[in-house]
Amino acid sequence: MTSNFERLLDWYRRKTRGETISPEPIEAVAILGAGMMGIEIAAANLRRGLRVLLTDTNPQTLAAAPARITAELQKYERRSGASETGYSPAEPGCELELTNDEARLGGCDLILETVVEHPAVKRAVYAGMEPRMAADSLLATNTSTIPIGVLAAELAVPGRFCGIHFCHPVHVNPLVEIVPGPRTDPNAVAAAVVYARKLGKMPIVVEDGPGFLVNRLLLRYTDEAMLLLLDGAGIEQVDRAATNFGMALGPLRILDEIGLDTSLAAGRVMLEAFPDRIARLPLLPLLVKRKQLGLKSGGGFYRYPPDSPFSSETAFARSPGPNPDALAIVEHYARRENPPSEETILRRLLLAMVLEATLILREKKRLDPREIDLSMICGLGFPAERGGLLHWVDENGAPKIRDMLDGFESLGARFQPTPLLRELAESRGRFYAMD
Repeated sequence: MTSNFERLLDWYRRKTRGETISPEPIEAVAILGAGMMGIEIAAANLRRGLRVLLTDTNPQTLAAAPARITAELQKYERRSGASETGYSPAEPGCELELTNDEARLGGCDLILETVVEHPAVKRAVYAGMEPRMAADSLLATNTSTIPIGVLAAELAVPGRFCGIHFCHPVHVNPLVEIVPGPRTDPNAVAAAVVYARKLGKMPIVVEDGPGFLVNRLLLRYTDEAMLLLLDGAGIEQVDRAATNFGMALGPLRILDEIGLDTSLAAGRVMLEAFPDRIARLPLLPLLVKRKQLGLKSGGGFYRYPPDSPFSSETAFARSPGPNPDALAIVEHYARRENPPSEETILRRLLLAMVLEATLILREKKRLDPREIDLSMICGLGFPAERGGLLHWVDENGAPKIRDMLDGFESLGARFQPTPLLRELAESRGRFYAMD
């Protein structure tokens, strides 16, 4: 029997089969920033034979990049069960070049920025790079939350700028969000789509706005997880509820993987955009203040071995458990009178994302519900066997989902049924009927 995920993939193939786009191919990519995402994206490019010029303002970070990229490429080999890259940074003429020469960087077909999630910092990078770019080069950002229109405001040629947002971990998640700004040229969007496919990825073009698609859903998921901690749930209990349902990672583990400083910056963007449903919480600011940044620092919500900060596959398996710093902060703020059960935890995590998905569908009129389900599975690790978030709603029925929300009235406006969910519940409608 064909699964819903297989039907989703078939729909995506049919939807994109008729596209006739043939921009100039991207062969050389400059990646600005050798942090976690810069390294992961560099590996994805090298694996597919593209030339990569990598830069970073920190000399030590840049010098460590080849070894980290090699470790990242080994993850692909472990997943496929065989060596498939043939890449070694020690080989003469290898396709990786470390440089701070902006003229060389600007000569690449694509310049992709992966620096910290702050508009002023990103715009300063563009101001230095744009005058050195070739006329036909594409400029892009891997931002996860900042609107493309905001970042493009001071560009001399905003038509060649767009978002190309890879989902962490890049070697696992095939989804890439292509985000045009209000002045992005269609040819730039086409070039970004073709580039993502060349890397073996699944590009989905999404409308601009804070958080785009994936991170609007992710931020509700992780935000609700931290609220559950404040309501008395345990760190491992929250993640276990999610992974028992089939999620690839629990929400608190995701925060550690991304980096708590990065998550905090993204959360501030989302809080400013959606203050009615993104909570102002103490946990991330206090952990970041204590330099507990997640996997990369050896401690976030969990503790990690100090000898493998860039190898999450082994680090988490060897983690001795929750980080005492995180436990102390949670204990200070948590309410312990009536801690939530695992069923309550799971419902709150899922319903938070369902409600956000209904709001996104109303705002982004051209978005198909199937694109949300593909994004959930291929970008956020939603279990493929469950067919997607909205498919899960359809299987339960909108009236049942509305009734689930009735049990969370005390949590306030963020758990009120949205107009779209009310309409579906009253009409017993579905988000979509698969072909």
